[in-house]
Amino acid sequence: MKKKFFALTCALACALPLFLLLAGCGGKYDYAKHLSEIKSDIFIAETEEFSVTLSLSEREYPYADDGIVCPRSKLAEISIVAEENADYSVFVTGETEWGGETSYRNVRGDHYYSQGLETFPEGSVTMRIEWGEEKREIVATSVKTEKTISAEEALQFAVAHEKDAIARMTTDGVFGGEFRVRILRRDATYYYVGIVDKTGKTISLLLGSETGEVLARRESV
Repeated sequence: MKKKFFALTCALACALPLFLLLAGCGGKYDYAKHLSEIKSDIFIAETEEFSVTLSLSEREYPYADDGIVCPRSKLAEISIVAEENADYSVFVTGETEWGGETSYRNVRGDHYYSQGLETFPEGSVTMRIEWGEEKREIVATSVKTEKTISAEEALQFAVAHEKDAIARMTTDGVFGGEFRVRILRRDATYYYVGIVDKTGKTISLLLGSETGEVLARRESV
């Protein structure tokens, strides 16, 4: 009986590496685990007095272009570009109200506020802007539509487009870099995907937000 048990144990031990190898070959590599930054949504509102942008991101800490992924945290960032020079406060209202006083950024010429969040809003948000004796309530809507691909899908398009570069950054079946995916709003909505190796060298791609088509490519030296 002991001999049969020992023989079965040996057989299983020998078969396990082969099973794992086959499973690894048949499975799809999860590049999303190498995401060090995801800007997943942008909410925009404009009035005659100011324009407001709310960006939602998950970002690694510490933040560095080193090809190494660190744990991410959720962050909301609000930017107010106003005609009047004043001290602004901004609050996102709803079931739970959050917000506070902004700080002015000389380089960008906007009033900025950021706060960590546990969950992100979707679709639209109502915000209250306060300055001096004035206050305004506005509704900011997402730049995403039902046709907009997700950040994870944008990453898949980027990986497929850069398969040779990805292969060069892969050793023993493990990808040795990090990805940054950001939704952008200019004349239209786009995705930026950055592929960063361990030296900080970055491949930057601009993708269509609905098709995933690569519209522009740049590689840092």
